[in-house]
Amino acid sequence: MSSRKYEGLIVLNTKATEGTSVDELVNAVGKEIEAEGAKLDEVQQIGRRKFAYNSRHLESGHYVNFFFKAEPAAIDRIQAKLKLNGNVHLQHFQRVA
Repeated sequence: MSSRKYEGLIVLNTKATEGTSVDELVNAVGKEIEAEGAKLDEVQQIGRRKFAYNSRHLESGHYVNFFFKAEPAAIDRIQAKLKLNGNVHLQHFQRVA
């Protein structure tokens, strides 16, 4: 199958990461995405945003947009891998036309 373009919105939990910068967390998540066969095109750091309500004892998170190309089957593998990462609070992927 051919690669398709995707956008992934990742919300990072920076509360529990003492001594680790946000840039290091973003790079680590990017490497995890690339490890599953995706090719990163662009990374947009949106910044810290407050949640409308406390989610799992967090008041805010650092939002990052990843634009990448990957096989459709790679999305499931990326989601499963990031679900195990304690620094990833939320994740959402969608195909870009």
